[in-house]
Amino acid sequence: MNYQETIDFLYTQLPMFSKTGSDAIKKGLDNIIQLCNSLDNPQQKFKCIHIAGTNGKGSVSHMIAAILQTAGYKTGLYTSPHLIDFRERIKINGEMISPANVVDFVSRIAPEIQQIHPSFFEITVAMAFDYFAAENVDYAIIETGLGGRLDSTNIIHPILSVITNIAYDHTDLLGNTLELIASEKAGIIKQYTPVVIGEVIPETKDVFIQKAALEAAALVFAQHQWTYISHYANNDILDIALSNNSNDEVCNFHLDLRGSYQVHNLITVLSVVDQLNILGLAINRTHISYALFNASKITGLRGRWDVIQQKPMIVIDVGHNAHGINEVIKQIEKINYHQLHIITGMVKDKDVNSVLQLLPTYALYYFSKAQIPRALDENILLEKATEYNLKGKSFKTVKQAILSAIENINENDLIVICGSVFVAGEAYQHFLTNKQA
Repeated sequence: MNYQETIDFLYTQLPMFSKTGSDAIKKGLDNIIQLCNSLDNPQQKFKCIHIAGTNGKGSVSHMIAAILQTAGYKTGLYTSPHLIDFRERIKINGEMISPANVVDFVSRIAPEIQQIHPSFFEITVAMAFDYFAAENVDYAIIETGLGGRLDSTNIIHPILSVITNIAYDHTDLLGNTLELIASEKAGIIKQYTPVVIGEVIPETKDVFIQKAALEAAALVFAQHQWTYISHYANNDILDIALSNNSNDEVCNFHLDLRGSYQVHNLITVLSVVDQLNILGLAINRTHISYALFNASKITGLRGRWDVIQQKPMIVIDVGHNAHGINEVIKQIEKINYHQLHIITGMVKDKDVNSVLQLLPTYALYYFSKAQIPRALDENILLEKATEYNLKGKSFKTVKQAILSAIENINENDLIVICGSVFVAGEAYQHFLTNKQA
């Protein structure tokens, strides 16, 4: 198979959670263990950092990767899902895995695919491990897909574990209480391996304390290491002032990731860097400052309050659950605009009502859906939205929704595209195609 045929095979022949939902999940770690055994266990051949959490995993993963790369380490990065290109999931020093490497890997494990019948995610995890080992990375940042305890990435033995935060998401799979969700995420905590907890709340704190004690893992709460002072956002840069609690030093950071919710993620990242230096890495303030100022450029991260156009301002954000959408709304409230237009679509297995009740009633809405089986029908979404006094129209495609919004705006308006990673991805594809045209 050539590259396109290989990608088509992965998308169409393997169970894929991002398209069909929980039916695509292969419960347990047996498949990934068998796959990696057949590859001579590549996950044991490089050092890694494991990252879980409800929100912020992507931002934290990319910022850490940018810092390590800036400090001179050959850095692998595995994240999911992708926005436009499958190869976004697997990068080394910001460069996506080559099409040839993808084709070669799938060809090599074709017998295992026929025998084991793995999921799409299991294949991509094994592919990342194999690639990072073959390329002799110094460190790899490995982001969980869903949960932690039974996530396919959880066969690694990292030098450091990170849990960004806990909020309600995937409750059908992870549990319907914050304690249960935290317990699943805490499954990545390994014996004698330090763990950084980004944001902790009363419902989850004891879960982490107990799991860390059970594994004799040094436990670090990021909120105890750094204290927020202030932040200021403009169209290009987010300025954040924090106090280092170890010496009361006030530190100023400048991020090219502009969403104000990056304050929480930055505190997590800085605590991670502190632990990495304790483990023997050599990361200094210059590395950190440069990497944070250029994180999206270094790693290619998109979809985090990404302002893709000014006058009128058009923003794409991958916020897709109540916690994430609440942060998007906080960001909207900081912007001066004449009329707010929100293009949104969601997936069937999300708690749609918890999101809709947060959305502002003064906005004009364009309800749509991504072109995947898992997407919630745009008319059903519109019907649900009217129960929360949200006014708008439905559109069969994200492209149609975008075109309609652009027809109805003036240069002082604001368009925000959010609600689903897949909606964000199709929005990027639309703007990329128009730019090329």
